[in-house]
Amino acid sequence: MGTSGLRPMELFRYMCVEAGGEDCVGHTAIDHLNFCSRLRMKQIEAGDAQALIDILYQEQANDPGFYFRVKLNEEGRVCNLFWRDSMMLEDYKIYGDILVFDTTYRTNKYNLICAPFVGINNHWKNCMFGCSFIGNEKIESFVWLLETFKKSMGGNCPITIFTDQDQAMANAIENVFPDTRHRLYIWHLEKNAISRFGALKKDTKFKHVFNKCLKGCVTEIEFEARWQSMIETYGLQEHSWFNRIYDLKDKWCPALSKDFFSAGILSSQRSESTNHAIGFKANKSTTLTEFYRIFRATIQRWRSTEKQDEFTCSRAVPSSAFLISGLLKHALQVYTMSLFRDFEEEFGYSMAATSSLIWSNEETMMFQVSLEEKTWSAQQVCYMPATNKVWCTCKNFEASRWLCYHCIRVLHNFSITRIPDEYITTRWTKYAKSEVWDRLKNQDQLQLEYTPWRQIIARKYYNLILKSQANEETRKLIDESYKTNLKLIEEMLVAATLKEAEVAAPSEVAESTESTTIEPDSSSTSTGVSVPRVLDPKRVVTKGRKKRIKGGLKSKSSKKSIAPQANSEFGSKTPNAHLF
Repeated sequence: MGTSGLRPMELFRYMCVEAGGEDCVGHTAIDHLNFCSRLRMKQIEAGDAQALIDILYQEQANDPGFYFRVKLNEEGRVCNLFWRDSMMLEDYKIYGDILVFDTTYRTNKYNLICAPFVGINNHWKNCMFGCSFIGNEKIESFVWLLETFKKSMGGNCPITIFTDQDQAMANAIENVFPDTRHRLYIWHLEKNAISRFGALKKDTKFKHVFNKCLKGCVTEIEFEARWQSMIETYGLQEHSWFNRIYDLKDKWCPALSKDFFSAGILSSQRSESTNHAIGFKANKSTTLTEFYRIFRATIQRWRSTEKQDEFTCSRAVPSSAFLISGLLKHALQVYTMSLFRDFEEEFGYSMAATSSLIWSNEETMMFQVSLEEKTWSAQQVCYMPATNKVWCTCKNFEASRWLCYHCIRVLHNFSITRIPDEYITTRWTKYAKSEVWDRLKNQDQLQLEYTPWRQIIARKYYNLILKSQANEETRKLIDESYKTNLKLIEEMLVAATLKEAEVAAPSEVAESTESTTIEPDSSSTSTGVSVPRVLDPKRVVTKGRKKRIKGGLKSKSSKKSIAPQANSEFGSKTPNAHLF
């Protein structure tokens, strides 16, 4: 229960309810808290960072595709750390065109900066590509982290990377990902803008005008006009923050960013779903090992949601205000539910739009499409009837990879009932990850077989215990049958172990024994892998916490401390590029 995220007192209250009252638990709340504290300290007996390194090596033994790197500072303490598992690699192969790199999360006892690498899957949900800790926000730390991430992904670079306004991060991205489009996250701009408004913070009209400039402009001319009007109306000509934001307009303005793929993050409200990429349940006293367990639980929850979304897409039949036929029917067949709703919205606008032919020749026709009473939304659509190629000046397809209502209007005029193949992007389809799901079906068959059995048997025996607890004879029967079954099971397990030992060749046993030998001056995991000794990062003392005065009764550690190698780096080997 503690591993699932419940706090110690929540555990105690649950045990009180289960036992029938606090008097029936068998220990007090103080005993319970002390036990949880001892258990927590035992888990990091060799050191918090050392315990996490052991966990990472164990993860690598269980998952051959697991990758991690650790960097130590001049004192031999952990300063930078990165890891990702094999499923994150698979996700990056499919959805790695968009990368959200967020460094705003610092909740841990060492005040290390948590920097998750997050992407967007075909259901428009967050997917994790990797996670890291860095000690500071200097260019060197970001360069190390981004290079490590790039190596772990076989050298593949994203098309677009979204970050906050950090100059050191921007310099590192330009160094490591020179061909990647660096864009600023609108959510961060909105958050920082509130603290810069000053007296204008109470002016709701100003907020509306600013938000319109931030993400509501369709064309570059409209943006420039609205921005200059806002600056002049509120006297912001000399405001340094607004001037700096204007200089960075190419990195965040949707009207100026339509020529590259951004998955619709800039041009829609999608940014709200990717802020706070990690909803960790942690605080300033959270250790690294606890943080990693919380991280794993979060990733498992995300992947469980993804599986549910996959099942929904394969079974559900959505309702629509329109007759599901033609282009809309084809969109339902190929797109996920989330993307189908986006396409349905564009389809609805196309039904309300009007089109007029501007000019044409033997191969190409040019139309002007606009909504009624909204002439400012007029866009030009170029259409080639022979090949069904279509292109719009709004560049919605280039930015989001699904057709805009201007193009849908023209295709509908020519009775096109299927979306042309070149305008169906695989990352948004139902079959984007089908190969991975098929491959996973053949793995972990033993786990899939015994887990349901364990749950069924546990429920059966628990119900049997509840039925038997009110009668002395039934309680006695349960106790005697337990002892009998326990003895029989132990005999069967011993016999099975001896049988396996007889089958194994003596040479193989000797080879297995030699492979578990480790160096005397290093720690090791249960897999027999030699693990370097590392020290914890320096702990940050929170406000109001007094420094402890060391007394003469302070016990000394019985373990011999081994000085780690300063400024060193270790972890997994760089994956081969042919994996991609």
